[in-house]
Amino acid sequence: MLFQNARLILKDGVLEDGSLRVEAGIIERVGKNIPKNECEEVIDCRGLYLSPGFIDIHSHGGGDHDIMDGDAEDIILAARAHLQHGTTTYYPTTMTSSDEDLFRTFDCFRRALECSEALPHMPGLHLEGPFLNPLEKGAQSDEYIKLPLPENYLPLLEKGDGIIARVSFAPELEGALSLAQELSRRGIMAAAGHTAATYEEIERAYDEGVRHLTHFYSGMSTITRRGGFRILGAVEAGYLLDGMSIELISDGIHLPPELLRMILKLKDHDHICLITDSMRGAGMGEGPSILGARDTGTKVIIEDGIAKLPDRSCFAGSICTMDRAVRTMRDKAGLSLSEAIRMASFNPARFMGIDSLTGSLEAGKAADLLIFDEDIGIKEVYVSGRRAFRERA
Repeated sequence: MLFQNARLILKDGVLEDGSLRVEAGIIERVGKNIPKNECEEVIDCRGLYLSPGFIDIHSHGGGDHDIMDGDAEDIILAARAHLQHGTTTYYPTTMTSSDEDLFRTFDCFRRALECSEALPHMPGLHLEGPFLNPLEKGAQSDEYIKLPLPENYLPLLEKGDGIIARVSFAPELEGALSLAQELSRRGIMAAAGHTAATYEEIERAYDEGVRHLTHFYSGMSTITRRGGFRILGAVEAGYLLDGMSIELISDGIHLPPELLRMILKLKDHDHICLITDSMRGAGMGEGPSILGARDTGTKVIIEDGIAKLPDRSCFAGSICTMDRAVRTMRDKAGLSLSEAIRMASFNPARFMGIDSLTGSLEAGKAADLLIFDEDIGIKEVYVSGRRAFRERA
């Protein structure tokens, strides 16, 4: 394929009237005025944007399906729902549950990977829990929260061998640093989340390989006073540790625009990833929904761009999609489009260790591509050079 007449979103800006060649699902060349080869299919982008596909490293579901509903089809349909919003690499995310339910999700994920239909890449699962601090559990069930001791985490890691890409846990808990070492040994990314850790505890975890903070500001300690002394928390560690990456639920609601702008002033942009942290309501209309698995989850109501408890007393989950996340960062937080796209593609790819494979428009990387308009309305999605979605006329 040869994509022509495109506004190419590169890591450092926009290349007007650009071209991009794909061979065997891989980007072969990026530039201007690339000549057409014989028998090459030409895709006229009509002056629209051509960008790398989005990489969502934290999502519990979408399209009225949850990752833990108990069937491979639910994972497939959730991934497909996000594909239509530009996600070409997707990390299904579990919640704290019984080992039995986690193991069932592992089996479902393995079966989902056998699907030959057009889907995002799914390199692995993200386990959010069960090793969380009950003080910052949020919507996670405290019934199944455990300490990160070998007898609790080794069965999960062994049953999930080869399919667990990341684990979010509270690094201040007993046994957490040993867990971090075990994850590093297995090549699994470690992140601090649902944590009441002090700055010093996060710093110790950082030295053991915990280099990411899960949904920054949400389920996370911040500065407090104890006996008159100010004690820094995980939020402050996110700012002060230069090598620590953070992820933002950038729906403009979980983190209001003013807070997003403050984060952008204080944190190196190369260490910010955009996520959805979406529940099944992502991509759906307003009305009743369920947070968590269909059979055991909590009833919620979707309105005003977010899920709420039925009594409207608090938020109950994100319904964000990655196109909305990028749009929010551009239109409400003041980022340039290319910077927002980088936070939704290259930065998460680098954190997950797949940036040599995807995440930017560079020769040698997978042709995971999006065509979209000024409003970031997704027109076409390509996964490894195959058209996986086209907006209906």
